[in-house]
Amino acid sequence: MSSGHSHGGADNRGRLVWALGLSLTVLVIEVIGGIRSGSLALLADAGHMLTDVAGILIALAAMSAGRLPATPSRTFGYRRIEVLAAGVNALLLFAVAGWIGYEAWSRWQAPPDIASGSMLAFASVGLAANIAGLFLLRRGARESINVKGAYLEMWGDLLGSIAVIVGAIAISVTGFLRIDPIVSVLVAIMILPRAWQLLREVIGILIEATPKDVDLESVREHWLSKPFVLSVHDMHAWTITSGLPVMSAHVVVRDDALAAGLGPMLEDLRGCLDGHFSIEHSTIQIEPEGHAAVEEHLHN
Repeated sequence: MSSGHSHGGADNRGRLVWALGLSLTVLVIEVIGGIRSGSLALLADAGHMLTDVAGILIALAAMSAGRLPATPSRTFGYRRIEVLAAGVNALLLFAVAGWIGYEAWSRWQAPPDIASGSMLAFASVGLAANIAGLFLLRRGARESINVKGAYLEMWGDLLGSIAVIVGAIAISVTGFLRIDPIVSVLVAIMILPRAWQLLREVIGILIEATPKDVDLESVREHWLSKPFVLSVHDMHAWTITSGLPVMSAHVVVRDDALAAGLGPMLEDLRGCLDGHFSIEHSTIQIEPEGHAAVEEHLHN
């Protein structure tokens, strides 16, 4: 497990470094373009790109911290820093959306002159870079919540660049300058659902909610189908960080099965978890029949 995980982490780090370079380049280009053209929509897209840069830097720092060894006082090491970094990333998205909304309202009341040609050219460069970034991060987004955060932000940037391009064309054709703050608000609206989705996942991990792809009742049914299992209770499943679900449970077994030893039973139960539910880290307490009365309050 450690070998495969380590390789995947190295791959994700490389993707994030490339995505960071792309994001920094587009950020500078869009800031220059927004100032030169006078377009808030382009600056709004640059603001979102700024959160990409910050988010990727946080993700890289979190990956480095997550590689630190576990200690007796931190038995899972620093792996959950990755989740905290993703939460900061989500909050940055909300802050940028709020800033865009405020600036859009100001510009609606007093729209400045906008060079739609420059606006279109710089937005097109941003679109090309966002497409490249999505291809870089697509695979890693399935493996890491932090990479997923950067990937979702890239999607927001892609849609934002398309909106800016459409707005630039519309301003050029109609001369209606208030299209720029309208497009800016659309960019902010596109940011919000993705920010909420990421924040909701982070909250779910921090409150130790059952992972969405783990059905505890299905686990119970699988275990109860074993001939030596009488009942299962006090079941808990949670996530340490993305890709690392853990579980604990108490399993009451037949007294005659205990004579064969605990080893084969534990191997059977853990093999079921790993094979059917992709849970490699588990704590299983084996209990004899008579012990059920002692923990009656835990049975469900």
